[in-house]
Amino acid sequence: MTDLATASAPAAADPAGPAPRRTVSAVLWPLLGLVVAIAAWWIVTVAFDMNVVVLPAPPEVLDGFNRYRQVLLTEAWHTTYSTVLGFALSVLVGALIGLAIAAWRPVERMFSPLLVAFNAVPKVALAPLMLIWFGYGQTPILAMAFMVCFFPIVLSTATGLTSTPADLAELVRSMDASRLQTFLRVRLPAALPQIFVGLKVGMPLAVIGVVVGEMQYGETGLGMIIVQTSGQGDTATAFAAITLLALISIVLYYVLVLVERLALPWVRATTSAR
Repeated sequence: MTDLATASAPAAADPAGPAPRRTVSAVLWPLLGLVVAIAAWWIVTVAFDMNVVVLPAPPEVLDGFNRYRQVLLTEAWHTTYSTVLGFALSVLVGALIGLAIAAWRPVERMFSPLLVAFNAVPKVALAPLMLIWFGYGQTPILAMAFMVCFFPIVLSTATGLTSTPADLAELVRSMDASRLQTFLRVRLPAALPQIFVGLKVGMPLAVIGVVVGEMQYGETGLGMIIVQTSGQGDTATAFAAITLLALISIVLYYVLVLVERLALPWVRATTSAR
């Protein structure tokens, strides 16, 4: 049986076409936006004569980074590791829950309201309880990252698996395909674009969850650095840590985008043809 990726993919684009130009644009436009943002930040600090404790200028942030370069890079690694691990746990559990919701209507009716209610609870409100449950260390940090980002993954997985095109469903039924064949060849490929939407929403949320956890009960990580330096009035170093957090989010997000482009070539071809 021909799978969905082969059946629905349009003709491949001309390799001699405008792909290099699109790649250059995809790099230059974000860089231009970054330059504009930094320039605006710098202008604000100069125009309003901002105190360095309130809002440091970009050169002061760079100086703070250079003074604590080794410490900041080490703690950035701890934050990145916790983010990837917490995100992986949320993907595993969220995908399984989404699959169960999509496969059995009673599960959806029983647990969907509970999932919505849990997602509506501010996770910071659970911080004291998580300290009692897990104590200090990495476990509550991973739990916070998991709680913050697993709901979009559940929702996107369930939505994708229940949105199989009707004509494809009729086609596989007419060919006497088994449920496993239908899932692997039709439902899962059709759901992957929607699932990746949830993954791309969840990845930055995982960074937020890790930082909140590090601020509350972490002994390592950039969140801990932000709490310590801001409490000492060293706002420049705190901003350096925040900048590293932004870079971590950007890198992890675009790694996920790259995985999506490699895993779903038919979606890339469809987008390029527009």
